[in-house]
Amino acid sequence: MSPGRSPSDWTDPEYVATVVGVLATGALVCYSSLTPSGPTVDEIVFVVLAITLPATVAYGLARRLG
Repeated sequence: MSPGRSPSDWTDPEYVATVVGVLATGALVCYSSLTPSGPTVDEIVFVVLAITLPATVAYGLARRLG
């Protein structure tokens, strides 16, 4: 990283992926708080994919555009 850039620069791919991951996690927590039943194996797989896929896509886009 160059000395002139802030570590939390909004175009930094790691920062973008972290923000998207946190937002995806928050959305899933809100969703799970609204559902009455506990998670099944399929739901756990969905949760993992719902967090990692958007973060990975955001990281790739930020690297390409940044």
